[in-house]
Amino acid sequence: MDREPPEPPENPERCVGIDVGILKYAHDTDGTAVGSPDLSAERERLEREQRSLSRKEHGSNNYEKQRRRVAECHADLRRKRRDFLHKLSNYYAREYDLVAVEDLNVKGILESPSNSRNTASAAWRTFLTLLEYKCEREGTQFVAVNPRGTTKECASCGVSTDKPLWVREHTCPACGFKADRDANAAWNILSRGLENVGVGHSESTSVETALPVDTDSVSAKRVVEAGSPTLKEQTASAVSE
Repeated sequence: MDREPPEPPENPERCVGIDVGILKYAHDTDGTAVGSPDLSAERERLEREQRSLSRKEHGSNNYEKQRRRVAECHADLRRKRRDFLHKLSNYYAREYDLVAVEDLNVKGILESPSNSRNTASAAWRTFLTLLEYKCEREGTQFVAVNPRGTTKECASCGVSTDKPLWVREHTCPACGFKADRDANAAWNILSRGLENVGVGHSESTSVETALPVDTDSVSAKRVVEAGSPTLKEQTASAVSE
């Protein structure tokens, strides 16, 4: 049975735009930047177990035991990454009335020669799929917008400016608006999302005042432990599956 889409929210303050990236996993329009999960210890353990497996005689009992250990390492990596994605997507679906994201061609990005390993480990496809599902479950409007130019365009005046990946601040040569590169992109994503559902911001509210000045940088560990990327008091049970 098909479900009716959620009604567009009446309160724009309950809307958020999310830009996913490499240096930070997610950056939203409320000024929260969530770091990627640190799985270095798990990867090191996996590499050790794989080296040990390569030294075992194929088909022996010791080989089979070691093969199971390698499989357990892979499963542990998947579990911890997915736990992070579940809790992050839960937070956004429950905290907001509308969530806007980029309609990313993840497969095309993964096939490109640059940043493929980082992009693959970020599991953007899984995050966006979980987020869309949970927004539907919570009655939250989920909007995927055209990603073209979200990083280049000025969120304040719309002028497009090319900038290489290493430039992390947006500075508009036309209006002088300055913001974190990802924050600027997140605001463009939200603006497009609101346009798609027919919700707009008040003309008296400029993007300079709407965008947070400071960024609350949150580690992935805090998301997993507390279930929330913000400073609000949240319990793990409040964001459990």
